[in-house]
Amino acid sequence: MLLQVENLSVFYGAIQALKGVSFDLDQGEIVTLIGANGAGKSTTLKTVSGMMRPKGGSIRFQGKDITTRAPHLIVSDGLSHVPEGRRVFANLSVHENLLLGAFTISDRNQISKNLERVFARFPRLKERIKQPAGTLSGGEQQMLAMGRGLMSSPKLLMLDEPSMGLSPILVQQVFDIIREINQAGTTILLVEQNAFMALSIATRAYVLETGGVVLSGDAAKLREDPKIRAAYLGDIIEA
Repeated sequence: MLLQVENLSVFYGAIQALKGVSFDLDQGEIVTLIGANGAGKSTTLKTVSGMMRPKGGSIRFQGKDITTRAPHLIVSDGLSHVPEGRRVFANLSVHENLLLGAFTISDRNQISKNLERVFARFPRLKERIKQPAGTLSGGEQQMLAMGRGLMSSPKLLMLDEPSMGLSPILVQQVFDIIREINQAGTTILLVEQNAFMALSIATRAYVLETGGVVLSGDAAKLREDPKIRAAYLGDIIEA
């Protein structure tokens, strides 16, 4: 098992954001966390990547306890987090943003290889290599954020709302790329408001409500579940 999260409890001050969340990922999967805004999806990713400390529970990655491990060490372990909102460094170039994603790698040849892989995956970034990241379009910034996440050669890539604010055409492109990244050998943990698209590419899914997992299972079956359709898919699935 690549990632195992057990009974995770997280607080924002006196407010409990996660209430005993448990889930796991096997190597090679795409697993998605879906749920309404405020359900705890982003908090879960932040806690797994070390940006937040849980009050209870445990996180194991590749069999090693990383519950209290520092974020930069977790990246070194092979876990990369692409946060919600892209968070590119607007005044730095595309190239500089990508190099920041490789801060845990000391081998310059490896960094060069990773850059070439990113440019092969995102040709637009190579065209914009010297351009300040803040001048890129929303779709290009999302590609840059994903490319930066891939620069550390992660075994597990966590993506938080990669389709947010993008046009339908770009959303499809982003999800196609996520599938390609997975097929090339990277396991994916996906948080996504667009439940229909997430369930379309995922192996398995967990449904979060008010800080807890209320349902889990095969993604394709959940996509056909009447309760899931009514709560999260609306009319999209009929389109």
